Amino acid sequence: MNLKGKTAFITGASRGIGAAIALRLATEGANVAIVAKSTEEDSRLGGTIFSTADEVRNAGGQALPLKCDIRHEDQIIEAVQTTISTFGGIDICINNASAIMLQNTETLDSKRFDLIHDINVRGTFLVTKHCIPSLKIATNPHILTLSPPLNLNPKWLAPHVGYTISKYNMSLMALGWSSELAPYGIASNSLWPITTIATAAVRNLLGGQSLVERSRNPQILADATYHILIQNSKLCTGNFFIDETVLKSAGVTNFDQYAVKPGAILQKDLYID
Repeated sequence: MNLKGKTAFITGASRGIGAAIALRLATEGANVAIVAKSTEEDSRLGGTIFSTADEVRNAGGQALPLKCDIRHEDQIIEAVQTTISTFGGIDICINNASAIMLQNTETLDSKRFDLIHDINVRGTFLVTKHCIPSLKIATNPHILTLSPPLNLNPKWLAPHVGYTISKYNMSLMALGWSSELAPYGIASNSLWPITTIATAAVRNLLGGQSLVERSRNPQILADATYHILIQNSKLCTGNFFIDETVLKSAGVTNFDQYAVKPGAILQKDLYID
């Protein structure tokens, strides 16, 4: 399988992991719908749908920047229909957009609880829902959700129940879709990094520059995504993939290339024992 001429609908693609995936798929010949809220750059975060689109085009790919807040179903529907009108369909749905709030039950207020569930759970559900009609008629269609393996060790729930259940719900949906959509040959898998990834969230919310230096760059997830999407959608479904494992299976042996600071002791990501 290859991605030439395929169309990928990628949420949260204005920066970080989503932008890296968009660029990687574009270099393989895919058309990319860059779906996110950011149209003006925030100095703390970096990146907009337009800057990602420019990178994709500079790499020789076709880009469609789409302003879309996945908390609003009407915006999702419009973004999906614009993608279909522009590129003729959607072959790949990548649920990357996510909000993170690592707070315990007492300190997580209802507004933030609603935010992470509106984006991580409801948004992921609705994006996938509205991509399914196009995926049903696509060749080798894939849904890929950036969510963790279902690790029920209580240590991953205790510090931040609200966030963890939102991410686990994403994984449960990915697993459910693998069975629900199997009759149509649509693959549904999840993907998660074994280490922390150097994103704005890691720098600004989790551990600052010291954690960034013990992280890998987003390219590792972009490369793992590519290797998943070229698999036969009828056979490669229902998996909780880990980035490093995917790449080892693809023959990658040099993982230093992904380290922000080669030789540093890397920090395992959440939900990885």
